[in-house]
Amino acid sequence: MSTSPLLPHGGYEKLRAYKVAEVVYDATVVFCDRFVEKSSRTHDQMVQAARSGVRNISEGSGAAATSKKSEMLLTNVARASLSDELLKDYRSFLTQRGLSLWDKDSPKALAMRERLKHDVVEGLPPLKEGRTRLTGLTGLTEFVETAEPEIAANAMVCAVNQAAFLLRRLVERQSRDFVEKGGFTESLYEARTKARAATGDAPECPLCEKEMRKRTAGKGANAGKEFWGCSAYPECRGTLEVGGESDKSDGSDLSDNNSKG
Repeated sequence: MSTSPLLPHGGYEKLRAYKVAEVVYDATVVFCDRFVEKSSRTHDQMVQAARSGVRNISEGSGAAATSKKSEMLLTNVARASLSDELLKDYRSFLTQRGLSLWDKDSPKALAMRERLKHDVVEGLPPLKEGRTRLTGLTGLTEFVETAEPEIAANAMVCAVNQAAFLLRRLVERQSRDFVEKGGFTESLYEARTKARAATGDAPECPLCEKEMRKRTAGKGANAGKEFWGCSAYPECRGTLEVGGESDKSDGSDLSDNNSKG
């Protein structure tokens, strides 16, 4: 088991929230290039909001090593970038062009949301010539490349909502973990406490005068018994009984190869 006080971190690529946010970013770039004037501020803002939704997840995952607070803050920034910025831009796109925004419980939206739950939907019937359809989350970018503006924008609304929902749940889980397990300060304190407990009021080795460490015999007649062993072991095999006298022999009955600590 690692004795490092660093908290668990990394592995964000495996998060469903990250996978959905990454697809949203890629598809947003395609959507904006197709339907939004490239020189406009809206184009840049939508792409940057989508990018923020991805990059803040990875940055927060790295920051988690020493700050659960930073992890939660950055994950929430990712959520806000999608739900408070990008989502509104897609809705405005539809409204300003007189296109329909699907109700979240409409048959079209429900079907789209169901497709996006899966990376690839298996068993779909053959596609008729000239038609386009969403085959799953991994096919969203390709779908946006060919779909009509209203359908493409509503598909993105569904995808952004899904990413924001997953990120909100992720922040809630991170918050629970922090309350239950503490953060870096608690982890650092625990590591220091264990390190101090391992030495305690450590005596000097009777053979080489180096600091000793408390260990536990792993086998033999003294199996399970604590003793002081030289910190230079195996070069020095000096031992002391805990609360007892020194043993200036090689200490083989206590500090054997299976000693613990």
